[in-house]
Amino acid sequence: MAETKRVLIVAYHFPPIAGSSGVLRALKLCRYLPENGWQPTVLAPNPRAYERTDSSQLSDIPPGVHVLRTSAFDTQRHLSIGGRYFGWMALPDRWASWVVSAVPAGLRVIRREKIDAIFSTFPIPSAVMIGWLLHRLSGKPWIVDLRDSMTEDDYPRDPAIRRHLRKLEARVVRDASRILFTAASAIRIYRQRYPSLTADKCVLVPNGYDEDDFQNIPEAPATNRSADRPLRLLHLGLLYPAERDPRPFFRAIARLKSEGRVSANSLTIDLRASGYEPLYAAMLREIGVDDIVHLLPPLPYREALRDAAQADALLLFQAANCDHQIPAKTFEYLRLRRSILALTSETGDTAALLHSTGGATIFDLANEEAIYSGLPGFLDTIAHGNHPMPDDGTVQQYSRRSQAAAVAQCLSQVLNEKARGAAEAASVPAK
Repeated sequence: MAETKRVLIVAYHFPPIAGSSGVLRALKLCRYLPENGWQPTVLAPNPRAYERTDSSQLSDIPPGVHVLRTSAFDTQRHLSIGGRYFGWMALPDRWASWVVSAVPAGLRVIRREKIDAIFSTFPIPSAVMIGWLLHRLSGKPWIVDLRDSMTEDDYPRDPAIRRHLRKLEARVVRDASRILFTAASAIRIYRQRYPSLTADKCVLVPNGYDEDDFQNIPEAPATNRSADRPLRLLHLGLLYPAERDPRPFFRAIARLKSEGRVSANSLTIDLRASGYEPLYAAMLREIGVDDIVHLLPPLPYREALRDAAQADALLLFQAANCDHQIPAKTFEYLRLRRSILALTSETGDTAALLHSTGGATIFDLANEEAIYSGLPGFLDTIAHGNHPMPDDGTVQQYSRRSQAAAVAQCLSQVLNEKARGAAEAASVPAK
């Protein structure tokens, strides 16, 4: 049998953090990398860095995975005075203090556990900074799971933060052995932005779902339902005001309600763990649809899946400014085999994925008129069981196990390339 190799995964999003689907990327790698010849060690911040915690996923960390947690503070919550702090204290992000503790601890674990490669996972820039410093100090090959774009022309909005992240981004392009993305258009953006970035350095590893998370979830209710209860649409997770702006959707619902075409007796829309409850509660009251649209609290991950399985249809929100991203929840929605109402751009990767799998009706998130015109027909197909479902065969290719196999292959390729480079250097006669 081939010798097991060791990888250090630098991840901010790791149990017991709550409220982020991004935690699953690193957690599932820890589960499935070992069956592909790679044993992970995780470098994560102390849980006090997290705004909310949920211990329910701690039991999902495989017993053989060593998790090293080092000191980290949230500048905004722990280091500010009256909510104010110096900008440099939050570069590259509010958890910059983690870099100070993580780098020396990471170097010790690299030596002690004979780590073969370093794997940083975004979207917290400090995790990328830590990986870069460990790479530079140890000489170990570095893979960056960038997932989505670190910067855009107008993101982050603060020019100082944007300039700082562009420098970090340039280091990734220059020094990483591989860069992993979750959407094909993100690769195109980066290759246009950095002409030196070669195609073989960019690897597409989409998000996915873990089949084991769906065990013991009861069958969904019959699609051809009786009319004795309202149709229920559900959205799981964060609803960013800019990137997933729900206002056109809310206004379309208000128009339909004023015409008597929907009511609290015929339609329930649940937004679970939106993250912006005070903002949306005020909006919903103002336009008079708070009897139809409800803001629900978070649930532990598997309970949220069970809740979604019982909905009549599932909601996705994704603005055109995120065309090159796919919400991670999309893959869980598809595995649940529930009909999807996707409020997104037809030009983005999310729409492309849903066209390939089937099972979704798509309206432009920013187009209130399209939502207003199309929503009654969508609701009618759901009520009568006529809406198509996602294709099982297409959906199965997005399993977390397949994702881990792709990452393991990437790690092994990088290690082999390093070994060949060392052998070639040794064979060159000294002058």
